[in-house]
Amino acid sequence: MLHNEISKDPLTNVFDNRAIIAKLGSSRKVNFILINIDSFSSINNAYGYQIGDEVLKSIARYLNILKTGNAQVYRYCSDKFVLIDDENTEEKDAILLVESVLSFFADTEIVIDEDIEMKLSLSIGVSRSIGTINITQAEMAIREAREMKRSYHIFDPNSQFVHNSQQHIYWVHKLREAVAEENLIAYFQPIINNKTHLIEKFECLVRIHDDEEVISPFLFLQAAKASGNLSYVTKSLIMQSFKKFSTNDYEFSINITGEDLQLEYLEEFLLKYVNKYSIEPSRVVLEMLEDITTLTKGTYLDQLNKLREHGFKIAIDDFGAENSNFSRLLEIEPDYLKIDGAFIKNLIEDKKSQIIVEAIVLICKKSNIKMIAEFVHNEQTQKMVESLGIDYSQGFYFGAPELELCKQL
Repeated sequence: MLHNEISKDPLTNVFDNRAIIAKLGSSRKVNFILINIDSFSSINNAYGYQIGDEVLKSIARYLNILKTGNAQVYRYCSDKFVLIDDENTEEKDAILLVESVLSFFADTEIVIDEDIEMKLSLSIGVSRSIGTINITQAEMAIREAREMKRSYHIFDPNSQFVHNSQQHIYWVHKLREAVAEENLIAYFQPIINNKTHLIEKFECLVRIHDDEEVISPFLFLQAAKASGNLSYVTKSLIMQSFKKFSTNDYEFSINITGEDLQLEYLEEFLLKYVNKYSIEPSRVVLEMLEDITTLTKGTYLDQLNKLREHGFKIAIDDFGAENSNFSRLLEIEPDYLKIDGAFIKNLIEDKKSQIIVEAIVLICKKSNIKMIAEFVHNEQTQKMVESLGIDYSQGFYFGAPELELCKQL
């Protein structure tokens, strides 16, 4: 009796998360059904925590009625409940119980008093394994259900979603390891002046060195963004790039992100390395990735204007991609605009790409913004870029990103 009292949730009077851990401590396979109340915080915000508590009590009572066979009801955390059945462990048993729960709550209003009635939406993840791994798998199943816009999902270790999640975890670990061991390495790609045909500037890009393998940022930058580690990448690139360009007169560009601006460290950090290496800020171009243009004005414009006052230049990267628009272009007033490579690489064959690029060129010329064509990969494309009046070109036709600065062409 004492064990049961200790393991009961005081609000709902069902077993608590300590009881879940105890139940999963055996070597028996179970059907583990994790039930998440969608947008439960909005109930607390709209009606207050007291009403929210009454809703939780009602859910616990209904789940005790709906459970089948040997299943037990548990409260896992604030807005999540669990059903565990260690006798009826076939997949069909889990599906039957899950669909019964979903059907009931879809048709039933939760009545708190005469004035408050509501219907609840649930997301359910099912795991059918041994031990506490059920918790992680059921959480992942809920995320996959929501991505698929379904009410429930049964964990499948072979699904693409699970594979992507595992890859994400792997790259977060690999990135943190690279930061700790100083294996985030700067590479440099030349940018050509289309009038002089000389290398005038370089873009600084990041790679991970893992033993003898060079890892592309396409594999780890999304993991860095999702895990809040993008600023580590930016800082490492700034430090290495300023050192590299302290021995020459080239202009160089560094990508900055929305996370960098939200953390509000860039001005102080950049000035520190300007002073350390005696580099004129006018040689430094800060390339804004497209996600920055979706931030609120107050978040980034003040910082960009302060950076401009010091002499730093601003470029908009990947213009023409998903979040780009002309009103933000005029609002930011960049020194450079980099035309998205998707349009440049298809410039010869695709009439729509030509029309879009021509429109970008027109507005840039009227706004006195210099243009850079990305992904220039052959002579024919370069000739068309020049004929359109685009100021600079960048791409594998001129040189891939390298550890050392390439010589003039």
